Amino acid sequence: MGGFFGVISKRDCVLDVFFGVDYHSHLGTRRGGMVIYDGEEGFQRKIHNIERDAFRSKFEDDLMEFKGCSGIGCISDSDPQPLLVRSHLGVFAIATVGIVNNAEELIEKQLAHKGQQFMAMSPGKVNATELVAALINQKDDLVSGLRHAQDVIEGSMTILVLTEDSILAARDRLGRLPVLIGRDENGCCVSFESFAYQKLGYQDAYELGPYEIVRITAGGWETVAPAGQKMRICAFLWTYYGYPNSNYEGVNVELMRYRNGERMAQAEMDQGRLPDVDYVAGVPDSGLPHAIGYANRSKKTFARPFIKYTPTWPRSFMPANQEVRNQVAKMKQIPVSELIQGKKLLFVDDSIVRGTQLRETVEFLYESGASEVHMRSACPPVMYSCKFLNFSRGKSDMELIARRTVQELEGDEGQQHLEEYSDASTQRGQCLLKSICQSLGFDSLGYQSLDGLLDAIGLDRDQICTYCWTGKE
Repeated sequence: MGGFFGVISKRDCVLDVFFGVDYHSHLGTRRGGMVIYDGEEGFQRKIHNIERDAFRSKFEDDLMEFKGCSGIGCISDSDPQPLLVRSHLGVFAIATVGIVNNAEELIEKQLAHKGQQFMAMSPGKVNATELVAALINQKDDLVSGLRHAQDVIEGSMTILVLTEDSILAARDRLGRLPVLIGRDENGCCVSFESFAYQKLGYQDAYELGPYEIVRITAGGWETVAPAGQKMRICAFLWTYYGYPNSNYEGVNVELMRYRNGERMAQAEMDQGRLPDVDYVAGVPDSGLPHAIGYANRSKKTFARPFIKYTPTWPRSFMPANQEVRNQVAKMKQIPVSELIQGKKLLFVDDSIVRGTQLRETVEFLYESGASEVHMRSACPPVMYSCKFLNFSRGKSDMELIARRTVQELEGDEGQQHLEEYSDASTQRGQCLLKSICQSLGFDSLGYQSLDGLLDAIGLDRDQICTYCWTGKE
């Protein structure tokens, strides 16, 4: 996926941009970049590959070369950015997060105008951020250009633009990702993650609405294009990839996960399905708070039967190769034998997507002496690959274990009944549970219901994107 951070201040802001971007490292693993602007030095930019090293270690040596009172940076799980652009609108830096599903159509329209060209990456692919910049440059000013890009892009695109005198922040059309502004005595910052600026001494100041465009200066901010009425913020922010300290639309991630686990346990208690186990545990890291909530409500002892070893493999998304990624996942899992041998364990994971690493985990637990392993997913079965935020590497719905299992159970006919398969109270839903449970080797399997998940988030349900579970936009 990705994240960005920007600052405009009365003082030098290089360190704030550096640390603010670094605090978004959980959102991407491929590229990191920073652009700083100074009245004398102009725009200064660095981009590094961070697939094998963290953002912080890659950029520490660059800090002495940067100088300026405004800047932006980003973590990207796709193309190199931020980009520096020179056009009839002046020179500006741009960073984006999202997906352009109609990229080829938009590129062809651009190329239809003689003189238009793009720098092609291998194998002829166009950098999505460069395409967004080209769309912006079709208009006579940056704000109109940003609005144009928001309107014509199919998918989702949140944009940050740095000019010589301001930062423009544009939240995607349906607000699938958050954009927040912080403020201190010297200026303002803009961020995805609220904790990133709070740790740097900025206070909560403003949260952009969906479709809104804001101009930010050291003196404050102003809305230059109004927010829309419709929001579809991504539910996975709370269940999986949001950082525990962050708040989105006023809802804290860690507390939501506690509530979610509590609701899962209560539902199983009400239905008489709560298994007799020695310990409740979370699959590290994002499964832990869901498990804490589950343990608290069920009155089962919370424990950590295995620990992730992270000093040499600190980030869960890399490397890109699936086989190597599976081996890395194995190497990370260090058992606490006294909490596993002969024990009945119930684990809560944030989600079950492809299921590959989870199968490795359950095998590891049985090899370590567990007598029973029960699994709970903190969200419903994932039936659709995300087409808005690119948080999963999957390129096909059939890579998802739930969809693959439906196909195995009922063939193409089953794909017409995905709503039933997602509901554990139906016959098809029970068949899905049983099949995945047997396939992955659990003693029992349960998924959080969509109602339970949405109730734990607590926002108006019409404001939350649940596409990956329902296929409904």
